Order: sequence, then C-alpha cells, then structure tokens
Amino acid sequence: QVQLAESGGALVQAGDSLRLSCAASGRTLGNYAMGWFRQAPGKEREFVARIIWFNGVTSYADSAEDRFIISRDNSMNTVNLQMNSLKPEDTAVYYCAAGSRRSLEYTYWGQGTQVTVFS
Repeated sequence: QVQLAESGGALVQAGDSLRLSCAASGRTLGNYAMGWFRQAPGKEREFVARIIWFNGVTSYADSAEDRFIISRDNSMNTVNLQMNSLKPEDTAVYYCAAGSRRSLEYTYWGQGTQVTVFS
C-alpha cells in the first residue's frame, strides 16, 4: 500500500506560481511512476504530468508543457509540481497518483488539493 497526501493548493491570481507537494508513505517508490492529474468542475479527470521515480524521466500534457515542472525529492519521499504562469483554466482539484512504471496504470490516489486561479 502507498499512502499519498497532497498539499499546496490555494486561491491565486492568473500569472502567479504555485507549488504542489505529494508526500508518499508505505512503500519505497523505486518501481513506481508518480503522476499528477486534475479534475475541473463538470469535466473528466485528466493527466497533467508524470515522473518515473528511479530514473527521473518526466512527461507532460500539452497544457502543462513549458509551464509546469514535476520533480521528486528522494530524501523526503515527495513529488512536487511547480506550476508557473497559471491560468483560470488551470482551476481544478489536483490529485497525486502512484502506479506501475511499466504499465502506467495508477493504483494509489491521494485525496486531492484545490487550485483556483482567478483573472
């Protein structure tokens, strides 16, 4: 079992930056892919970014490319999402997830943290 806890969500103005963190516990993450997803009101949950824990390889959705940076902190067992140049359309509940680095199927999910961007 992997327990995930997100933090860092806030109400911010368009153009601001925000850093989300996901604290993982329960297992070592060497075999996992760690992902950030988001779900806006009335929309389906969508992929934002991913990092493969053991080698640090990252992948981004088009909407996050060039604005968001996903990273990991091995000593703290956390995954971070640095979000820059935020837009109102980034408003959503952001979820952290852990899953197989081979299949990229996400098994464990956090409770989510709310990000609201106003113009």
